[in-house]
Parts: sequence; structure tokens; C-alpha cells
Amino acid sequence: MGEIESTKSVSELYAPISGKVVVANEQVEEHPEVVNADPYGRGWIAVIESEDVSDFEALLSPVQYEEIIAASAEE
Repeated sequence: MGEIESTKSVSELYAPISGKVVVANEQVEEHPEVVNADPYGRGWIAVIESEDVSDFEALLSPVQYEEIIAASAEE
């Protein structure tokens, strides 16, 4: 889907579902820090159009994702 850069590295971005990117958030290109500061608001990266709605069933909610991150930090 793309790449994201930090001062130390470049990482691939992987789409959580299959489909076509129909809108990209140009604001994150100019202000990439908003991805970390407001990921569920102004920091969105792309709108993906999927033909297979079952793809959405496998996605985590923000709360589920935070629980996984917290559990891995405890290890």
C-alpha cells in the first residue's frame, strides 16, 4: 500500500484488507506526525474500497488492538 518513513528507517505499509485505495490523506504527507498523534481522527492514511465485506470481520477494534499491544509489552 505504501511506505512510512521515520528518522531511523523506512517501513512498508500493509493494508488490513484487500481492495483498492480510493482516497489518500494528503495531510499526512505534509504532517506525518499526525499519524501518531491522532490515528483515529486526522491521522488516517487511506480509504480502501473492498469488494469482499468478509474482510472486515477479521479486523480488530481499537480496544482489541490496544489489549494486544499491552499484553506484548508485558512479555
